Amino acid sequence: MLPKGGGSEGCTEGEAPPSLEELKARLDEALGSLSWALRGICSFHHYCHSSQQPDGVFLSKPSAEQAHKVVASYKPSKFDKKILLWTGRFKTEEEIPPRIPPEMLDRARNKARVKACYIMIGLSIVACFAVIASAKKAAARHESLTSWNLAKKEKWRKEAALVAESKPK
Repeated sequence: MLPKGGGSEGCTEGEAPPSLEELKARLDEALGSLSWALRGICSFHHYCHSSQQPDGVFLSKPSAEQAHKVVASYKPSKFDKKILLWTGRFKTEEEIPPRIPPEMLDRARNKARVKACYIMIGLSIVACFAVIASAKKAAARHESLTSWNLAKKEKWRKEAALVAESKPK
């Protein structure tokens, strides 16, 4: 690790500061211990399963073949297949393998959720404009909720008066 005093550990007057190569070596050592600590956390929480060899050895840069090699352990239902098609993961239903990784389905579901939210936002905006247009038409006819409510109550009063008159005393 680098010292607290600015990186000139062991330098006294007249001594040269550490060379660039020595500083690089110290930095590599510090970063190496940090990366091993992160790899340990990563393997503990199973976040890096695609870059980990079966015997627990980590790869610094997985090849393209190894990065996409994930155990497919989920059999998609018909609805899951529709989600995978709708989100664009596969072009046809025949392309969908019989077993897929759960992460693939999670990503497709998240993408479908976002698309559904965008659709609902769009429909809400369209509905707002429809309500505004119908309210303007009602205002042009001099109709309002208050007038509708007063007319309805007046109708109820007349019906109640007719029922009261028709009852024998």
